[in-house]
Parts: sequence; structure tokens; C-alpha cells
Amino acid sequence: MLRAVDTPIKREVLKEVTLEWKTADEIEKKFGPEGREATIFFEKMKLVETRWLSTNGNYPEKSYHTYYSSFSINAQWPVYEISDVLAAAMMPEEEYAELEAKILEQVGTTGKFSGDVAETLGLSSTMLKSLVRRSVKMDYRGHKIEPIKED
Repeated sequence: MLRAVDTPIKREVLKEVTLEWKTADEIEKKFGPEGREATIFFEKMKLVETRWLSTNGNYPEKSYHTYYSSFSINAQWPVYEISDVLAAAMMPEEEYAELEAKILEQVGTTGKFSGDVAETLGLSSTMLKSLVRRSVKMDYRGHKIEPIKED
């Protein structure tokens, strides 16, 4: 949730898709490429649902709307795990970009078992999972990390 509202663009896109269904093109037109990336991130984090919407007689376009209109959070985690999650969520963008590049280099174009990536980079599995969740370039498929391919 912290990453979903960490920039003004993400906050505004989240507000837009809470009010009504919006296509990625509409969002990109209003908010630029960062707006489109926000929709990819929201979809990956399961904050939005998608459906195909016909616009102006053209081919159907993927559109987005939030699943939820409110959140209730009551969580309990061991300190050693939550510290990795919060560290990854609040990490400065420059530091994160370096780690993301290293992970993507390990993953390649076909993906790689997450345990191997964590071991190679010297990261805990919780830290690796948190870093991958933050990215709009890769995601988990089972125990494997794979690059995201846009529809």
C-alpha cells in the first residue's frame, strides 16, 4: 500500500480509477508514461480489476477500476520480516533502481528461481520478494521471478 501512493502521479491515478473505469491510454494521456506504469503496478498488486472496453468503435482496450473503496488493515508480522518489507518500500529510488537492475540481470528474459537470485545477491527471501513486488518490470510466477510482458 505504501508504494501505491508514494508519488503524486500514483495517488492521482489511484483516485481516477476509484471513481470510474479508465483505459491505460486515457491515463497515459492525462498523466504521462508514469501514469501507465502506475496501472501496471496496481494490477500487479491486485489493487485494480481489469476489463476490456470498446472505445469509439476501435479495438477493445484494457480498462482499470479499483477493487476496493476502502481498506481495513490489521496486521501482525515478525520484526525481522516487517523490517525487510518496510526497508524495500521506503528505499530511495536510486538505491532501489540499482538493486532492481541486479535482479533483472539475474532473471534475464526467461526468469529464474527466486532462491537462486536471493542467494546470488545475498538477500533474504523477504527482502527479495518485497523488491520484486515494488517493480513494474518483474513479478513472481510461483517460485520463479519473471520479467513482466505487457498485454
